Amino acid sequence: MAKKTLNIPLLKLKELKVRALFIGDKIDTRALEKTNVLASSPLLLNCGEKSIAALFKYGSVVFFNAAPVEEATFIDYIKPLLSGAVDNFEMEEINIFVTPNSSEKIEGNSIYLPKLSLQHLQIIAEILAKSVILNNYESRVAANFEYIEPLAARLKERGQRSVKVHDLIKHIGDVLIHLHNMVGRVEVNEKPEVLWEYPLLERIYSRLEDEFEIGERQLALERKLELINRTAETALDILQTKRGLRLEWYIIILIFFEIILTLYEMFIK
Repeated sequence: MAKKTLNIPLLKLKELKVRALFIGDKIDTRALEKTNVLASSPLLLNCGEKSIAALFKYGSVVFFNAAPVEEATFIDYIKPLLSGAVDNFEMEEINIFVTPNSSEKIEGNSIYLPKLSLQHLQIIAEILAKSVILNNYESRVAANFEYIEPLAARLKERGQRSVKVHDLIKHIGDVLIHLHNMVGRVEVNEKPEVLWEYPLLERIYSRLEDEFEIGERQLALERKLELINRTAETALDILQTKRGLRLEWYIIILIFFEIILTLYEMFIK
């Protein structure tokens, strides 16, 4: 729930830049909830005289009107609360223009609003935060996809020696982690809590969601993850089947030698 907005200088601006960054796997936002927050769900904090940061537990930070030095200082400030920090930040940028005599609209990377409130900042932050983490997932899944795609061909052409069971299990584990993150921690398809209190903002939220193709990108990711998981599991089954057949042959050979030894002992006696 947002706090009073009377003395927030940023809300008086007519133009501001918004930048979203994915900085790590998890931010312990609970440690900041007892500080002087501007709003919660998502958490909004001042990071400068006329700049605000929105924090998300799944590793995204969205800056409103923050200078580069303010962004760097704020990230250093929350580093003790950050797990799984990344070296190269995924990034999204847009501009907000406050035009009192016009209606809400989105054109390219610009959002035009008749007025600006903390609730607007919250829903814009939600979309950008989800977009940058989807960027991160897309990069990770693409790396897994590049490994899995030629896997079946290698297995067919060169047999199990070209494939390591440990690598297969690792990739299956990566897929499950990505699915857990998307469904559990990020909740990409879930609408922000602020819309329950301010339903009139749902229109701009839906338009932003469409503009950044949040739903379509999540669906595409889920399909890729499903294909990766299915391919890896199939390859693993083939490897285990081949190992089982090889073990059966070892048993047959051992039985054969046992028979030979028994016959040999019978003839010697």
